[in-house]
Amino acid sequence: MELLVSSDAANLPRSRWLLVHAVLVFGFLYLPIAVLILYSFNGQGVGGFPPHNLTLDWYRTLFADGAIWDSVLNSFWVAFAAMAISLAFGIPAALALDRAQFPGKGLFRRLVLLPLILPGIITGLSLLMLFNLASVKLSLLTITLGHGTALISVATTEIFAGLQKLDRAQEEASLDLGANYWQTFSRVTVPNLKLPIIGAALLIFTLSMDEIAVSFFLIGRDNTLPLEIWGRLRRGITPEINAVSTIIFLFSLVAIVFWYRLRVRSEGPAEVGMELIEPGEDAA
Repeated sequence: MELLVSSDAANLPRSRWLLVHAVLVFGFLYLPIAVLILYSFNGQGVGGFPPHNLTLDWYRTLFADGAIWDSVLNSFWVAFAAMAISLAFGIPAALALDRAQFPGKGLFRRLVLLPLILPGIITGLSLLMLFNLASVKLSLLTITLGHGTALISVATTEIFAGLQKLDRAQEEASLDLGANYWQTFSRVTVPNLKLPIIGAALLIFTLSMDEIAVSFFLIGRDNTLPLEIWGRLRRGITPEINAVSTIIFLFSLVAIVFWYRLRVRSEGPAEVGMELIEPGEDAA
């Protein structure tokens, strides 16, 4: 009993330091976001601390700014289209990596993952040279093709990870009961891959919305939101940028909560929670 008490007393300082460390890490990560949100309501703009005269005037100014909302709409269209392109190519690529055996499969795997490793500058510059050789005029279409091409690897890795967890017995039972491969794929495989597909779609959408390196080389006359913000930042930080950044943050937060609730509803809180536990902690 005394040994147990002394062990708990020894672990108490360690727990306190762990709590302090966690607070510092989360503060470093999220305090800048909190400051950004707070200053979007600051009546004095971006200057002065602490903020005074909290107001919604900057949001009214934002909603009256046509250039910002045109760029937001452009970014949404590009992100949705890039998401469709990436999933259309990523799902077959993941199925090929998981189910098929063919010569050069190892090389194919590395080529699929290559866009994750390449810097965005290299990807954007190489696509710019390709479009120039093909005499394609730079526009939102070129940005969409660039984002879709660069993010195929994200879709492939997410879907491939889902296929690794998939129970093949349901597919085998479907085939044994007379369904063909296309029927089995549409009625068994795709529904079981719903969560990986949704997760990949949300990740692709988010990455496309804030992509600036590839967009910079492929932009035409129409700006996307990151390039619009970047262009305005060269003239200084304005409260409208804080306001639109706050809206984007809230939108991303809602998307993450939606995906998590969908995943919990499908798998249960126990399965989702176990994925957050490290193998060493689970063994302990």
